[in-house]
Amino acid sequence: MEFNLIIAGVGGQGGLTLSRIIGNAAMKEGYNVRIGETLGMSQRYGSVLSYLRFGEEVYSPLIEEGEADLMLALEPVEALRNARFLSDKSYAIVNAYPIHTATTLVGKERYPSLEEISGVLSRICTVEMRNFQKEADKINPRTLGVLMLGFAYGKGLIPLKKESLLSGIQETLKPTLWEINIKAFERGVELAK
Repeated sequence: MEFNLIIAGVGGQGGLTLSRIIGNAAMKEGYNVRIGETLGMSQRYGSVLSYLRFGEEVYSPLIEEGEADLMLALEPVEALRNARFLSDKSYAIVNAYPIHTATTLVGKERYPSLEEISGVLSRICTVEMRNFQKEADKINPRTLGVLMLGFAYGKGLIPLKKESLLSGIQETLKPTLWEINIKAFERGVELAK
């Protein structure tokens, strides 16, 4: 068994924390875990990409193009930017909440429409795009990644036990953050039904 996950987002969205939560959950189940990261600008809103691989024998954190089983995209253009990791065997869960850059805000670059992004991704793999940020905001805006993780788990796309994922939340986050994040995870599972 080998599972390849791409987490794509921008700085400040919690993508790196999310990779650690899932990594801790996978280790709890005895898997070899490898995590790699590519950071864009080292400031808020720069591109952030996490590669997370786990399985019986996994030696490198890097995922080859077309080899992702799942992509959790916390930001829509980041899903597009990293579409090279997807193939017809992949599933992409995309947060339909754009975070505009300074260049798109002033009109120097065009931010593609959500329909365009969804259309391109749909030609490559199975795509589920919805505004997860809106749901996370009802609990706490910083729970976006965990809510999307709950959604992916609820869809049967994460080959780990629920107890392991909840344990991953507790091992990774401070105790003061457990309750809201577990609530966000459960909300994600509900949304998947």
